[in-house]
Amino acid sequence: MKKASTGRQRAIAKALTALLPMAPYADTERIRADAGAPHLKTLPPTIAVWLATVAHVRHQHTDYENLLAEGYDRDSARFFVIDQVNAVLTGWRATRLLEAGDEDG
Repeated sequence: MKKASTGRQRAIAKALTALLPMAPYADTERIRADAGAPHLKTLPPTIAVWLATVAHVRHQHTDYENLLAEGYDRDSARFFVIDQVNAVLTGWRATRLLEAGDEDG
């Protein structure tokens, strides 16, 4: 594992480990990078990690992209993949799941 060099990077790493104790390394590295993105910099690390996690799982582990390609709007596509997102999060022993209507997911 890469050594976290800044306080924010360390906080992101800690939040990621707490949220997703059993997530595969390839996924956690991508989520870690996404959580450190400039557009999430103003958010607390725990929220940045959650948003990055939900986006990563939605785009990489569900039918979300296919639904968008079929013409579903973003909100409808998100609604239809909630169970898939939560199945992945459950498999990773996540300490939080996505709920319908979550504004931050």
